[in-house]
Amino acid sequence: MNIKPLSEVRICFLGESFVNGTGDPECLGWTGRICVNAHKKGHEITYYNLGVRRETSTELKNRWHREVTYRLPKEYDGRVVFSFGVNDTTLENGKTRVAIADSLKNTHDILSVAKQLYPVLMISPPPSTETEQNQRIGNLAQEFALVCQQLDVPYLNVFPILIKSNTWIEEAKNYDGAHPQATGYAELAEIVDNWDAWLNWFK
Repeated sequence: MNIKPLSEVRICFLGESFVNGTGDPECLGWTGRICVNAHKKGHEITYYNLGVRRETSTELKNRWHREVTYRLPKEYDGRVVFSFGVNDTTLENGKTRVAIADSLKNTHDILSVAKQLYPVLMISPPPSTETEQNQRIGNLAQEFALVCQQLDVPYLNVFPILIKSNTWIEEAKNYDGAHPQATGYAELAEIVDNWDAWLNWFK
């Protein structure tokens, strides 16, 4: 029987449909692509995509710990990447699905526990195709930066990069108005792939 080496890295990616890779006909999204690239560089990774469509930070707060600890036994090198927030900013019945104060509290609660257990990274929510929602997403992304700074969690704000990306916006418009397809996700993957905090995980 082959026993997997303890040097193997197990990574859980948690968030919403953009973590899930919704819209990508290659079914990789950005999370699958950065793990493929890490494999090509010789790193042994077990990859868990735990993205849930339409999920808010409130719902994520209620499930992440149970799902992550089940997949990341203590004897292995377990790590966690979070990326969420777009669904929090979506309007329903005249108000956002999650108030910004609650989004920030949820994020603080999630990250403060997670960082005690595993190496943790956080990536901002990406832009949508709606101008007004993008204002809310952009604001939330900036607020998330402050929470991560306070908790000393590495944070990558991809929003200001992708809002200027014709590929991301046009693919989203041509698909379902929210999610890009393969090229858009590849663009996001490249941004993460070149992020110092991600690269430092594999030195």
